[in-house]
Amino acid sequence: MSTVNGGWELPISEGELSRMTRDLDQAHREYLPSMYAAANDLSEQLRDSDALTQAQDQAQAQEERQRVASRRRFLIGAGGAAAALALAACSSSKSTKASAAPGSTTGAASSGASGTSGTTPSTSSSGASVYTGDLKVVALATALENQAVGAYTAALAAAKAGKLGTVPPAVGTFATTAMSQHADHAKAWNAVLTGANVPAITGVPLSNQAATLSALGAVTDVGGVAKLALQLEDQAAQTYLFAVANVTSPGGIATAASIAPVEAMHAAILNFVLGQYPVPDDFLGTTMAASPTLLTV
Repeated sequence: MSTVNGGWELPISEGELSRMTRDLDQAHREYLPSMYAAANDLSEQLRDSDALTQAQDQAQAQEERQRVASRRRFLIGAGGAAAALALAACSSSKSTKASAAPGSTTGAASSGASGTSGTTPSTSSSGASVYTGDLKVVALATALENQAVGAYTAALAAAKAGKLGTVPPAVGTFATTAMSQHADHAKAWNAVLTGANVPAITGVPLSNQAATLSALGAVTDVGGVAKLALQLEDQAAQTYLFAVANVTSPGGIATAASIAPVEAMHAAILNFVLGQYPVPDDFLGTTMAASPTLLTV
């Protein structure tokens, strides 16, 4: 065991932690090709879905234009019939001939114009989030990855500044490795977003980010950082499990499924760092999964 300042001890040897980190890095590298392939498939599926939606919208707009044109033709026809009747009535009464026809024609034209104006379709932008459907889950996953990157970055900076006591080198190596892997995951998810013509997630647009930063700023040793990191890793792994069961696109399912095991390995190693032997569950739960409602974009 490695004893550090403040009385906190690393429950396993640095050699054991280093071996687990190497295994983690190897597993991540093995998953990378399938992760990027799945993300590319998801981008194509979302583009195809968007194209289909646009085609459907165009078809609906064309139908509406045709309905408007039909109503216009009806109104014009009705106006013409009214004018003909007025002229017939005028011819039977010379005393009203000069006044009846112009008034009737004007009234018919006015009625037709009013009816056409009232049935002209209109469109408006609602200002709602551009992240909808599966894209909302992708945006959430990206934000969670960015949150993890930020947490590990802040922890490493605190360690370098001496705010966490003496940090075993193996712990720093694990944190650097996990941070890099989260960055890879965020890159893959952002490629899906930009491929679907929506903005990439560059920050942490989550409503719990302020609380996360506050908790991180309050820790004073490696154990405290490890506990916070474990919460983020468990949340990420369970969110991906939730995504596998709830997204509709095969590419989205495959991408989440390819990343979830790596997040679970992060959590397992952190359990070892905390002296909590990670007894495997038969089924990973989803009680800690992040809700899309956390997104603030």
